[in-house]
Amino acid sequence: MQLELLDKLRKENPVVLNAANFVTVQDVANGLNAIGASPIMSSEIDETDEMVNMASAVAINMGSLTKLQIAHMKKMGDLAREYHKPIVLDPVAVGAVDYRLNIAQDLLWNFHVGVIRGNAGEIAALGEFDWQSKGIDAGSGAGNLDEITKEVAKKYHCTVIASGATDTISDGTNVVHVHNGTPLFQAHVGSGDMLTSIVAAFCAVTDSRFEAAQAATLVFGSIGQLVVQDHPDVGPGSFGMYLMDYLAKVQVSDIEKIADYD
Repeated sequence: MQLELLDKLRKENPVVLNAANFVTVQDVANGLNAIGASPIMSSEIDETDEMVNMASAVAINMGSLTKLQIAHMKKMGDLAREYHKPIVLDPVAVGAVDYRLNIAQDLLWNFHVGVIRGNAGEIAALGEFDWQSKGIDAGSGAGNLDEITKEVAKKYHCTVIASGATDTISDGTNVVHVHNGTPLFQAHVGSGDMLTSIVAAFCAVTDSRFEAAQAATLVFGSIGQLVVQDHPDVGPGSFGMYLMDYLAKVQVSDIEKIADYD
């Protein structure tokens, strides 16, 4: 696990361009800034060329969709491919809404995504596995999540993160599990979107999407766990506040002490 990527990220301060979900845009911007990246948000299609050109990585979040946003995402992805910038896609609610699933598949076939980050239901939907999802919740299914994640990674030739109580990460051949985290991530709606953009920040400082996905997931999960360990009475509201503080101050040595992965 290349945890030294956290130090490299903080040193290089990569610019992460976000096609953001308006519900969580402030969480994402503050989270990126706290961990050491430089967030930039765009909702104007006419500025896309300049924005992608200045960015080190691109995060595309499908949390709030309009036809104009979809066109913007397509242009952003096309230009990221042209300028060789890594793309991370968050396919929000594709397990619950067929329209979103169709859009996600269209985006994935139109430009090459380096990492897909979603919950189990979203990842299963992309692989056409049977899974019951409800809104943005992961839902439930009887499938083997290791095999599902691996098959989706093979299908789209990328790295896949299936977030959950245990995060499952695969590049289509290898599978890694990250056990660090806290149930409070589920109570704080912006947590998954923050992780998606933080994965993009890690992708900006290494050529290995698989290593970036592992390191970002372990760092984020460990930071959430440290918040709860240090503040056992924390609730959903104060968790978000402490999470920003810990994104800024936690060091690699702190994560190494509690890192739990296989």
